[in-house]
Amino acid sequence: MATQNGLPFEAPIYQLEDRLRELLANAGSSPEHDDEIRRVRRELAETTRRIYANLTPWETVLVAREKNRPYTADYLSLVFDEFVELHGDKFFGDDRAMLCGFANLEQQKVVVIGHQKGRTYKERSACNFGCAHPEGYRKALAKMRLAAKFGLPVICIIDTPGAYPGIGAEERGQATVIAQNMYEMSRLPTPIICVVIGEGGSGGALGIGVGDRVAMLEHSYYSVISPEGCAGILWKSHQFAEKAAKALRFRSRDLLQFGIVDSVIDEPLGGAHRDHHRMAARLKQYLIKTLRELRAVPTPDLLLGRYEKFRRMGAFLDQASIDQSGQASTEAAGVR
Repeated sequence: MATQNGLPFEAPIYQLEDRLRELLANAGSSPEHDDEIRRVRRELAETTRRIYANLTPWETVLVAREKNRPYTADYLSLVFDEFVELHGDKFFGDDRAMLCGFANLEQQKVVVIGHQKGRTYKERSACNFGCAHPEGYRKALAKMRLAAKFGLPVICIIDTPGAYPGIGAEERGQATVIAQNMYEMSRLPTPIICVVIGEGGSGGALGIGVGDRVAMLEHSYYSVISPEGCAGILWKSHQFAEKAAKALRFRSRDLLQFGIVDSVIDEPLGGAHRDHHRMAARLKQYLIKTLRELRAVPTPDLLLGRYEKFRRMGAFLDQASIDQSGQASTEAAGVR
């Protein structure tokens, strides 16, 4: 897990940063001192680049959960203008784990919906650590329908370990409301962009994850289950979470290769938690570009493309199909 000074594999980075701070605090005018500062800066950049280019699946999970990583509320202030929050599901209550509201994106009015984890313990408790209740998903769906009514695009920001699993949530229809959200989003007559910014856990992510474009930040993960949950089921112990993370193949580059996501948004050197503003600028650029593309697509074509996109997921070939395909190919080529 993360240490007090950061993530365990980042120890060499923190050592170099401490060394650089010492040099800058004792800045002199000698050429040797200036050369040392430049050398440490180069070494810091190279070390950070090497570490983050070779993250293991479990280390990616740790980065996605990093306490200083920007959350939905951070992006609302850094990416969007004039965010006006909308509350309540008109059925049970207002879930603080799900933020919804109107916003402007470069003069384009949009509806933004996103999971919120909270920065302090008090905020995290109020937000259930990013695990939304049924009323959170009902609230999200109500605001999506409002967006469709006024012809506004929907932007969904995903960052949750999963939907809240408590008895009360199940009594209020947690599974049903997530399924309803997925169904309604599949046919909502307005552009939908979904971005996984940290954790994309199970049905909690899918409840606001059906869109025309699905993207992930570079060091986020998107999975049917958390590594700990998978380890508990397969090996009866959370101690095997690192092994489960490797088996699940849930990193951004894997999912781009599998066709689960459409784009991977590169993070600043050392992860989004090291530079919120630069990460927000890259996310904003992606949203503006993608929204411009989607608004040019007629609504019937938009809905058909969204349907076909998710119908293609999970397609596979068994060995018999591969053998038959190979035999047909060789016969067509005249090979015996």
